[in-house]
Amino acid sequence: MRQHDADVSDANATYVFAVCRDPDPSSWAGLPGVTHEAPVRLLALDSFTAIVQTVRARDFTDEAWQSRLSDQRELERYARAHHDVVSVVAAACPTVPLPMATVYHADERARDALTKETARFRAALKRIAHHAEWGVKVYAPPAATAATAATAATAATAPTDDADRRAGRPGVTTGRGRPAAGAGLAYLERKRGAQRLRERSQEDALRTAETVDEQVGRLATASRRLRPHPQPSTDRRVQILNATYLVAERRSEELALLTRTLQERTGAQIELSGPWVPYSFVGEV
Repeated sequence: MRQHDADVSDANATYVFAVCRDPDPSSWAGLPGVTHEAPVRLLALDSFTAIVQTVRARDFTDEAWQSRLSDQRELERYARAHHDVVSVVAAACPTVPLPMATVYHADERARDALTKETARFRAALKRIAHHAEWGVKVYAPPAATAATAATAATAATAPTDDADRRAGRPGVTTGRGRPAAGAGLAYLERKRGAQRLRERSQEDALRTAETVDEQVGRLATASRRLRPHPQPSTDRRVQILNATYLVAERRSEELALLTRTLQERTGAQIELSGPWVPYSFVGEV
């Protein structure tokens, strides 16, 4: 089951959004949470406070959750509701967000399990206090993208063979229908040149990505490299860096200035997003 040690029944369960220190209940007043049937509330732990909500146990069984995963709109609704609560709490006090659909059979089960994680929560809160998460995506300079296109164009200019002629495709030929002398060699030279250009452009793009990561990493408290984000089919840009950084709130303007400077210096397109609740940096302590 998705929820922790909960029975499949009509019983209630405890949904946990986050663990924090000194929360302000007025900050989330009016937020529905993941259900309209009960308010978002506090659950006192030994050293911290959990932000929780009473939910129906049967809504968070493995079967129920697997069904929800196939319903994109319903899944997005839960994800947005979870994020809304975490975001408002984190804006008011240091907060460790928990994964969506962290559910326990009852308050006591939640309290026992979360109390065992006290050392981790303490370390995480110390690390992320007065920090935010920022995303940085870097796209290859136009020269690198053009080099890739040039390689593809070269491949399309290969000299024709007998199959091309039988299909009626044009090519560089002699009067007898044979390729002109030197056509194949010229094609190979063009292909090699385009390949060398593409390789140099790729190397330059990788150096650009490393430069951006290194420079932003120096400003950040911690960083993580992520897999390239899928691009829409209409987006021809080449993503060379997808990373996230934990940055002190007092350095947010410095970060924005740095990314603009790096974009001007490297010619790459740099997208900066945030500030976000530091989900990526609470599980590493």
